[in-house]
Amino acid sequence: MTRVVARPDKLDLDSPGRRDYWVALEHDSIWGDHLIPLTVWVGPESAEGRGLVAFGSNHGNEYEGPVALKHLTRQIRTEDVRGRIILVPVLNPSAFRSGTRESKPDDGVNLNRAFVDGAGTTPALAGITHRIAAFVRAHIWPRVHVVIDLHSGGDVARFSPCASYHPVEDPDLAREIDETARWFGTPSIMVYQNQTPGLLPSEAERLGKITVGTELGWGRAVNLEGVRYGKHGVLAAAIRHGQLRGEIEPIAHHRDGTQKVVEMVDRECFTVAPFDGHYEPLVECGTVVRRGDTVGLLHDFDHIDMEPWPAVAGVDGVVLAQAWAAPVPRGQHIVVVARVVG
Repeated sequence: MTRVVARPDKLDLDSPGRRDYWVALEHDSIWGDHLIPLTVWVGPESAEGRGLVAFGSNHGNEYEGPVALKHLTRQIRTEDVRGRIILVPVLNPSAFRSGTRESKPDDGVNLNRAFVDGAGTTPALAGITHRIAAFVRAHIWPRVHVVIDLHSGGDVARFSPCASYHPVEDPDLAREIDETARWFGTPSIMVYQNQTPGLLPSEAERLGKITVGTELGWGRAVNLEGVRYGKHGVLAAAIRHGQLRGEIEPIAHHRDGTQKVVEMVDRECFTVAPFDGHYEPLVECGTVVRRGDTVGLLHDFDHIDMEPWPAVAGVDGVVLAQAWAAPVPRGQHIVVVARVVG
C-alpha cells in the first residue's frame, strides 16, 4: 500500500475501499509536519455516523496498542469490511518518538488531558497535542459510533490487564460498553472514576459512543498477552458492531467465565505515597486482598534506619495496579485496590 501524506481536510474517510495516510499536522518548531499513521477501510454497508476507530499511543510510552493495531492493518481484508474501520496505531507521534507520556519534545501536554474546551482552536491551546484533539473531534468523531482507546501502564503503573470504561447513565449504552469490553478477554473489567478533565474516552462517552479503554502492559515493554488481548478486542468490536464480516470466539478469561468486574470510583481505592521513596510490592497485581492488608512497602533511603511505610489496601477487593518504577514521588498512587462488583 502507498501511504499518502495529507492534511486533515484532504483525507477521504468515506469512499469505498482502503486508504493509508500520514495525517500531516503542522510541526511546532521545525519547518515540517507531525505525521500520524491512519488506515481507513470503507465497505458497502457504511453509514453516516457509523464506524469503529481504534487508537494506539495516546500516551507515547505505551506500546501494546501500536503493535496490535499495526498487526491489524495487515490482517484485516478489504473484502471483509462491511462498514467503516479506522485504525490509528500512533495517535501522538511527538510523545511516541520520545518514548514519553506527554508530548515532551514539543508542548509537553498529555493528550489524554487535552480534550478540553478550545483545544486546537484558541491561541492558548494551539500546540500540537491540542491540535491532535481538534483533529479527532473534527474528522473522527462524526464518522464513528465505536471508540477503542488502547492504553498500558507505561512507566507509571503495573496493571492486572484489563479493559476499562466509566459509568454512564444510559442503560442501553452501558450494556453495549460492558459487553464490548468483555470480548477483550482480560482478567478484569475496570470501571473507573470519571473526574479527570480532558480524557479522550470521557468525551467519546459523552457523545454517546460505545467506548472502551484498556491497560494491557507496563514498563515501556511489549507484553505478549497484552497484544493478544488488544487485537482480539478490536476485531471482536468490529465484528459485533457490524463493521467487519466474520465470526470470532471468546478467548482467555472471557471464554472461561473468570472475568471480574472491578470498580475504582472513590478515593478509598487509592493508596498515596506520603513521601518521596522507593516502592517494594509484596503481592502481585490481581491478588485478592482485604481492607488493611499490607500490599507493599515504601522505603526512605535518606533515613536508612527508619522502618518502611506500609502501603495498605483501602478497601476489600483486587490489587488492580501498583507503582511500576521503584522511585516514586510524594502524591503518586502506589497501590490501587478495586472493589469486585461482578
